[in-house]
Parts: sequence; structure tokens; C-alpha cells
Amino acid sequence: MSAVVYAATTTRILRQLRADHRTVVMIAVVPSLLLVLLYFMYQNTPVGPDGRSLFERIAITMLGILPFVVMFLVTSIAMQRERTSGTLERILATPMTKLDLLAGYGSAFSLSAVVQAALACAVAFWLLGVTSAGSVAWVLIIAVLVAVLGVSLGLLCSAFARTEFQAVQFMPIIVIPQFLLCGLLVAREDLPDWLRWISNVLPLSYAVEALQQVANHPGTTAIMVWDLVVVVAFVAAALTIGAATLRRRTP
Repeated sequence: MSAVVYAATTTRILRQLRADHRTVVMIAVVPSLLLVLLYFMYQNTPVGPDGRSLFERIAITMLGILPFVVMFLVTSIAMQRERTSGTLERILATPMTKLDLLAGYGSAFSLSAVVQAALACAVAFWLLGVTSAGSVAWVLIIAVLVAVLGVSLGLLCSAFARTEFQAVQFMPIIVIPQFLLCGLLVAREDLPDWLRWISNVLPLSYAVEALQQVANHPGTTAIMVWDLVVVVAFVAAALTIGAATLRRRTP
């Protein structure tokens, strides 16, 4: 990798994002709006034995899931747009490496994820009254990391797609199974053995578990640290495999 090329790529993508107002709104605002929607959906549900509403019990987890879904979708389509417009082929004809390109994309969208996560956390904790036993800073850090996970998986999937429509088709394959098996709808220990084994190899399961650890424990736990290590490993692996499989020419 070249530091100069990497920095230039990151800057170029950030400028493109700034000019695309709809994408900026989708990245920054949509997760917060969906949290507000969930708040009103569960407003009249009974309070649990712990004194917390159903919304409070799921809100911190959704601070990870919603950015993950949004960033996966936006990143995979944005990369595919580079391919269909011919920009990707021209860029890769230069001395830029595929890792330079994916790292630049990852950094640009990760910076966007910081804004997204900060806004969503502000809405959840200061507007909607969500509380956490652990530090809000840890929630923010994990939310950003999960959004980066969505970015890396989006870049990986875009390497196998030929059109924007094909990129979107990866969503029910990559995103929805992780949402169903991550422990939000049914606790992972209550899943049938074969589904629990599948859940154990999905990165979102570890991200959700880390957020649940923060929500329920005032200090840093060994489980949370291990979960974050696993998520970081998935991010690195997705970017590495994406760089290895990205085609220089569009078929």
C-alpha cells in the first residue's frame, strides 16, 4: 500500500459522498429515524420486571444492527457504481493497488460511520432516554465498529457482483440471516444446536453480544473484549479477501 495513494483515494471518496446528499442523509439520519420509529412502536408495551421497557432492552442492540445494515447497503452499491461507470477499471489501470482502493473506501465510509453512530447514540441516550449499565462511550465505539463491519462486508460482496442489482441481492444472503440469528429475536443459547453453530460463525452475533455486555455490566468484561477482537478479525479478513478477489476488468 502507498500512504499517498491511500490518502488521495479516501479524500476523493469523501468528496463524492459530500456531493451525494441523498446518500449522506441515508448514512447519517436513517438509523436515528428508525430508532425513533421503534420508540413509538413500543411506547405502550408493558414494562418488564427489571423496570425497563421493551424498547430500552433492544435499543442498544439496534444501535449496532441498524448502522450495520445501512453501511452494508450503501457501500456495496457505491463500489458497484464505480464499476458500472467505468471508473473502477480506469483507477485500477494506474499504479494503485486493489488494497489501496478498498482501504480508501473503508476509511471514507468508516469516517461516515462515526458521524452516523454519534448521532444515533445522541438520539437514543439523550432524546429517547435509553440507559446503559456500561459506558456510553463503549456503546459508541462498538456501534462504529459494527458499521465498519458492514462497510467491509459490503466491499467484499461488491467484488463478486457485476451490477448494482446483484449487489443488493447479497443483502438477504449476508445481512438477514445474521439479523435473525444474532441473538436479538431469540437468545443464541435457546436456538437449536445447528442454528447456534451457524450463529457462532456470524460476525454480527459477536457485535450484538458485545453491546449486550455493555448494556448489562458497568465495567469491561472479558466476553466483550473477546467479541470485539472477533469483529475486528472479521473486518480485516473481509477487506483482505475483497482485495484478493476484486476484478480489475468488468466482464
